[in-house]
Amino acid sequence: MGFFDNLKQQMGSQFIEVIQWLDESSDAMVYRFPVYNQEIKMGAKLTVREGQVALFVNEGKAADLFQPGTYELATQNVPILSTLRGWKYGFQSPFKAEVYFFNTRLFTDQKWGTPNPVMMRDLDFGMLRLRAFGSYTFRIADPKEFFNKVVGTHGLTTTEDISGQLRSSILSGFTDALGESKIPALDLAAKYDELSRLGRDKLGAEFATFGLELSKFLVENISLPEEVEAAIDARTKIGVFGDKMGAFTQLQAAEAIKVAAANPGGVAGVGVGIGAGVGIGQAMASAFSQQPAAAAPPPPISAGTAARWSIAIDGKTTGPFTDQQVIELVTSGRIAADAQAWRPGASGWAPVATYAEFASVAMPPPPPLPPSK
Repeated sequence: MGFFDNLKQQMGSQFIEVIQWLDESSDAMVYRFPVYNQEIKMGAKLTVREGQVALFVNEGKAADLFQPGTYELATQNVPILSTLRGWKYGFQSPFKAEVYFFNTRLFTDQKWGTPNPVMMRDLDFGMLRLRAFGSYTFRIADPKEFFNKVVGTHGLTTTEDISGQLRSSILSGFTDALGESKIPALDLAAKYDELSRLGRDKLGAEFATFGLELSKFLVENISLPEEVEAAIDARTKIGVFGDKMGAFTQLQAAEAIKVAAANPGGVAGVGVGIGAGVGIGQAMASAFSQQPAAAAPPPPISAGTAARWSIAIDGKTTGPFTDQQVIELVTSGRIAADAQAWRPGASGWAPVATYAEFASVAMPPPPPLPPSK
């Protein structure tokens, strides 16, 4: 091979004639075609496959964008690049430019979560610390904006490269959406779909600032602190037992016995366990019972107002009489002070005047003595 043939081959190897990206990865978002210190030949073939777009960049400035298809590079299909290059008299060959391919397909099953608890104000439990996680789906919607905000001079950008920034945005937006929803903590598990919609609406604008489209946002789980979950479980049990708090207390005691039996102290800790169970039952009854307090029972009838006296009058048993009624019978003279009386608890019949209940009663004076003959 002669000198000129070698020179022609070396010069020809510097010219790029086919520009394409064969993507075999699952997470590559952007690929920079290797044109460093190489030149693109006028009339080179550009192939953009489905799910891709190609962007020509001149000295860090985004220029011409190519949708899926096959192109033969000429002045008419790189008008922005021609203007930036200052080609006043047509397309120059060869030329240097950076070519970036963008993957525009959906990137699914991207995970998000709260590395630290999220604070939430709840009407039932006050301030709560919540943890949440889920998934989201996004795609590149504006390649030029994504290039300006994210890619810069990176040769290859994957989902892992931007996941940290996206998760920070998700955490901030989801916290706002959760607070604005004002959904009680007890109802969160039934509102995942609603929270997902609120989160997507809240985060969509934030993703758009990166040239991305948030296609789907899912809340898969929200976990409450253990102490709050325990309180909810106890409240559920109270709802099952209703007013039968005795049965609930017995259940707490039985559970305490099981715990004590499993401890090294064995049955020795049963007393403490039962006490704890009873205390928990009483505390839960006081804290969560929504039923009004039962009315206090009426006071017992005092002995003085009870009809309990039986009186023997003319050989017949009469009554029962109250204490006051017996006093009135005696003071009015309808019965004598030595009339036989009996009440429950007495050992037998005895004169009225001998009972302690009537010791202070002024008995009527005896009748006058009959005249002497």
